[in-house]
Amino acid sequence: MTNPYPHELSIGDLYFSPVIPVVVLGFVLAGITATLFNRLKLTRWFYMPSYIFLAFWIIWIYIIDHFWIHF
Repeated sequence: MTNPYPHELSIGDLYFSPVIPVVVLGFVLAGITATLFNRLKLTRWFYMPSYIFLAFWIIWIYIIDHFWIHF
């Protein structure tokens, strides 16, 4: 029977938290989303585009966490 709770991920003898790949993947997806918004010129409607990037990052982290790790 497998453990339903998150546990350490291992690469060889190195163990790390499962949150690290979620944060990195969220950052990459937020960058892609921000680039897409810039190319479509949708960022002109936002007051602070840097805060929108952080908002995208948090949203992607939540989505990935909800469907992948299930904290």
